[in-house]
Amino acid sequence: MAYDVAVVGLGPSGAMLANLLGAAGLSVLVLERLPDVVPTPRAIHFDGEVMRAFQSIGLGDAVAAIARPGTEGMHFVNATGRTLLVRRGSALAGPHGCANNYYFHQPELERALRDGLQRYPNVQVRLGFDLESIDVTGDGATLLGREVGMEAAGGEPPPPGPTETFRARYVVGADGARSLVRKTMGSTREDLGLHQPWLVFDVMLNRGVDLDLPRHTVQHCDPARPMTYCNVTDRRRRWEIMLMPGDDPARLVEPDTLWQLVSRWVRPDQATLERAAIYTFHSVITQGWRKGPLLLAGDSAHQTPPFLGQGMCAGIRDAVNLAWKLVAVLRGDANDDLLDTYEAERAPHVRAFIDLAVQLGDLIQTTDPEAARARDARFADGSPALFDSPTPRLPPGALTQDHPAAGRPLIQPRQDDGTGFDAVLGHDYALLVDTQRWPAKADPGAPSAPAVPPPSPRLRILTDLPPALRAWLQDHSAAAVLVRPDRYIAAVAHDPGNLPALLTHFPFSPHRPS
Repeated sequence: MAYDVAVVGLGPSGAMLANLLGAAGLSVLVLERLPDVVPTPRAIHFDGEVMRAFQSIGLGDAVAAIARPGTEGMHFVNATGRTLLVRRGSALAGPHGCANNYYFHQPELERALRDGLQRYPNVQVRLGFDLESIDVTGDGATLLGREVGMEAAGGEPPPPGPTETFRARYVVGADGARSLVRKTMGSTREDLGLHQPWLVFDVMLNRGVDLDLPRHTVQHCDPARPMTYCNVTDRRRRWEIMLMPGDDPARLVEPDTLWQLVSRWVRPDQATLERAAIYTFHSVITQGWRKGPLLLAGDSAHQTPPFLGQGMCAGIRDAVNLAWKLVAVLRGDANDDLLDTYEAERAPHVRAFIDLAVQLGDLIQTTDPEAARARDARFADGSPALFDSPTPRLPPGALTQDHPAAGRPLIQPRQDDGTGFDAVLGHDYALLVDTQRWPAKADPGAPSAPAVPPPSPRLRILTDLPPALRAWLQDHSAAAVLVRPDRYIAAVAHDPGNLPALLTHFPFSPHRPS
């Protein structure tokens, strides 16, 4: 059987992509080498845009049930306890119609995403399948591999299964930092300069234990030992501890050493160790996210240090950006070269997050006492400096209008029934028109404003807008806005006379000139 898309890797990025493609009715094959969800904690943070993406595939409630809003923010504290910098938190709904930040336990999230795939008979998931090779053909790619089997407790793993072959029009490698798909493509990686080993130490507080630990995340910018503390969910807590010159990594992960490193906050009789592992935090971006039918997403395309909590977020954004373009091409709505806009848009966008994470890493990882004093002096005494996570614009790709709002997500107000407005937008392009800005024709001899166009395939016309969206349009001096399937704004019309020009930005439209 030939599939529309084969997704290699069933982490959050691959599972998100498979849900989006499955909902669109495409035939999807998912190959994952591991037989089950990895049970240990890994990623712990996502933002409001990512929650909005989960809502878009009908899993918002399921994810909200296993996540908590991060309303308290992140504090950067020096060795004397002075707060230098704060990433703001808020209990209010942000522009995406939900909290701006969330904390979660990755195994629970991955199970929710995998459960979502069971809704789609057009999505086949093969767990415990080892992909061995990919061959590009004239009309797609051939994938060859075999089941690796599950090892019984205390026994030997079963022999691998027979070789199996699959065909797909497109293959997306969401298969991590050691991606086979990327190696097959021959894409190179650009090193953005940060490679630092850290010890990640996850615990579960014992029931009944009440410790004086902060609700917010703390970046301990102490040159003697930079550390991060995270309040995750429920009783889960994490410490990330930078390795210093002279540290013995093997000794560092021994229980006695682990508990000594965090002894000022928690004792071994107060919590249960879930995981202790040393990771090297990288800042890397791949050059060449597409080669013919092969594409990359998630860690196979980029790696960001965790100081902003944006690593998994970037992979989810990849999936959302790529999914609607694959759907458009495979439906016959767009030419194959639409897929070339994927890297053009996503690579600079993720680089902006990586760059800020590296800058924050430099702030946290300062180990020279003199440099730390100079750093502290840059922050005035008194109130700490405040910042928000960046909201970079998409660069030119599938966008063709240079407007300040173009390339940014449309806000998502809540409707009277509590649902988000994305449910009205649907999953194709949408044209939002503020008909209150359509002037009445007072002079019979004056030209009329262009009529609101009728709906066309893949374009929904919306004129009954909630007050918050009308206010947003007025704030942007806009009479109409064209929104892409990924909720990013494609183009803006300032007055009714600009409507014909706006519609030329709809790529599948009969309104677009040939």
